[in-house]
Amino acid sequence: MSAARDEFRKLGVAVPEIYLPSDNLDPQAWAVVACDQYSSEREYWEGIARNVGGKPSTLNLIYPECYLEDGDKAERVAAIQRSMAEYLAAGYLKTPGAGFILVERSTPYEKKPRIGLMIAVDLEKYVYGAGSKSLIRPTEGTIVERLPPRVAIRRGAPLELPHIMVLIDDPGRTAIEPLYERRAYCRKLYDFDLMAGSGHLRGWFVQDEAALAGIAGALGALADPERFRAQYGSEDVLLFAVGDGNHSLATAKATWEEIKASLAGKPGAEEALAAHPARYALVELLNVYDEGLPFHPIHRVLFNVDERALFDALRAAGAEVSAMPGSREAFAACDAPSSDGAHRVAWTDGRAAGLVTFAHPAEKLAAGSVQKVLDAYLKAHPETTIDYIHGEGSLEALASKKGNLGLYLPPVDKASFFATVIQNGVMPRKTFSMGEAPEKRFYVEARKIVP
Repeated sequence: MSAARDEFRKLGVAVPEIYLPSDNLDPQAWAVVACDQYSSEREYWEGIARNVGGKPSTLNLIYPECYLEDGDKAERVAAIQRSMAEYLAAGYLKTPGAGFILVERSTPYEKKPRIGLMIAVDLEKYVYGAGSKSLIRPTEGTIVERLPPRVAIRRGAPLELPHIMVLIDDPGRTAIEPLYERRAYCRKLYDFDLMAGSGHLRGWFVQDEAALAGIAGALGALADPERFRAQYGSEDVLLFAVGDGNHSLATAKATWEEIKASLAGKPGAEEALAAHPARYALVELLNVYDEGLPFHPIHRVLFNVDERALFDALRAAGAEVSAMPGSREAFAACDAPSSDGAHRVAWTDGRAAGLVTFAHPAEKLAAGSVQKVLDAYLKAHPETTIDYIHGEGSLEALASKKGNLGLYLPPVDKASFFATVIQNGVMPRKTFSMGEAPEKRFYVEARKIVP
């Protein structure tokens, strides 16, 4: 084992063998957006299916969440696993060998591209439960009820396709950015426009030992306990914070624990588990300070809601509910920095709009203040359902439909992101999003997860 790989092992990192679509496939048809996007906009996914047609596509290898409430879960899971096996048998996937992939993602929304690095992380270094102090750590609450369909897919799947985005706190830009500056010296693996006007994607292969040693050294410095203690006053180093795909990484962890349990006590189990590919998960690593990486709040839409009853519940929780001339004004007031410590959330139903203000909040973030009320309301009103929405356009479109109400949340400060997680623990679920829906990861890369 090289010195770099030995250092990676200590840091919970492995150099993966990544599979990509073969050269004769249409990359624009192959790559589709993360499965948890457009979860209340079935028409988006139906349009993608029409555009892809019969071409090989990751659309056939994932489970878009807009279909989770349909009655054909078992059939969909079986079809996904069957498609994976068929794609491998047909030679649709190829690998350049073991190495990282440097990723450049341009979108119509940001002036600068987002720069990431495809790596594998060790699930033994990751704990997703409340109060986690692990080296790889969730940043928001995990909804365990969302895991079973994903676990069912991964349990029998030969491949994983990641939309997980993991963050490092690297203000000196020491780990990923030097690679990008020298990308001309790396072999280019892909370079194409993404579907539906979602931007452009380029990737370069990072394999030489000098580059790997540089990455290992930079990550090792970020994980130095003395540096971490001086900066955050904590003994528990947080090197990798899960930014997107929290439930996908939790799924990988849950499946890995099943594999460990199945081999427990059997001859050669320790060696088999140490070498098992499912011990790792493929992720895209990003620097929280990347200029092409926006942080957006995740909004809420309530369906079939009694607006008056919800407002009464908010007032009973100590909030003031006020009206404003329109959603633009309400959103702007919500976006404005709060100098008085109050939490503000905008509301709109397509006909009227206003603010929900918690003047003396007990929670750390506005998302926590409003979610606490919503959870209690939903429990008492089972006829009402909720969805979590990326982007104000989608929020307004859904909120304007009869019986719906949209809740627009304030921005999240990414400069204090790591400090918030380290000092306060995980954020309320669905607090932030790294970009609008079209900016999310598109599935391109895959990795084998069976021996």
